[in-house]
Amino acid sequence: MSGQELEDFLILRELGEPISTEELEAAGEQSGEALKELREEGVGIRWVESEVLTNDAGQVTGTFCHYQAESEDAVREHADRAGLPATRIDRRGQPLDGE
Repeated sequence: MSGQELEDFLILRELGEPISTEELEAAGEQSGEALKELREEGVGIRWVESEVLTNDAGQVTGTFCHYQAESEDAVREHADRAGLPATRIDRRGQPLDGE
């Protein structure tokens, strides 16, 4: 990354059909490869964390991911390269304090 300012983005990834945790791990590997490629090309992007969404049977139905990136376009390009859905992308606001 060339020292550019990165913004915080939250990405909702809804899956059409539930997947297994093994499939989720494979998707995580694809994501990591896409991040590496983008950074090698000088794109400012990094993964911060992800929350996993599940149904009552424990199957993965989606993720809610936090990334830092130079732009929303960088987040979309990452999703495209990794073969991941990006149902919704928003800038992260100020978090609320919990209990």
